[in-house]
Amino acid sequence: MTDPNPPYLYPPYGSTPLRAPAQPLVMPKYGPDAIELSSPVFGHEELGILDDDLTRQHSGEPLGERIIVTGQVLDSGGRPVPGALVEIWQTNAAGRYVHLRDQHPAPLDPNFTGAGRCLTDADGRYRFVTIKPGAYPWRNHHNAWRPAHIHFSVFGTAFTQRLITQMYFPGDPLFAYDPIFQSIPDEKDRERLISRLDMDTTVPEWALGYQWDIVLGATPMEA
Repeated sequence: MTDPNPPYLYPPYGSTPLRAPAQPLVMPKYGPDAIELSSPVFGHEELGILDDDLTRQHSGEPLGERIIVTGQVLDSGGRPVPGALVEIWQTNAAGRYVHLRDQHPAPLDPNFTGAGRCLTDADGRYRFVTIKPGAYPWRNHHNAWRPAHIHFSVFGTAFTQRLITQMYFPGDPLFAYDPIFQSIPDEKDRERLISRLDMDTTVPEWALGYQWDIVLGATPMEA
């Protein structure tokens, strides 16, 4: 199986030349297991009752298209991973993050912070209610726009066991112009990052549903 992850250095993605390692990686002398023994672990008490519903975290409803995003976290053998902490963050419907560094001229939504989390259930399944994010400019190159996406972080039982990736939406015309998406070498691996519209998940007259599974070792990591 080939590595599905993007290379550390991918010149079309402008920040990678600044952060890609110039020398081979060095494993700590004490080994990775020693880090895991003292790293944080996560439990049910860390979660709030509205952490998985980004549309109900404020006094009013956010603007935009309400969606449901759900799927399973699976190990490399296809087995469900229960009890994994899944976090998401995203722009609002206008394509703007709630972050001081995001100053592009799109409106902020006082009823949408754009962050959520949940624990996978016994079947490794997660579920979020949110707003479909908007595309946004990012100045990587002339007229650069990111496709609509949701960032995902999946933790294991220790702080060092973490996968960060992105979920995209089907049929986005910006895929061909996005060097982050295109940095993944294999087309089939890129397709693993695209969710699918699912009418069984969709709630009539309320929210469209999208299914997206995360397979550890196969779903590409974020560039």
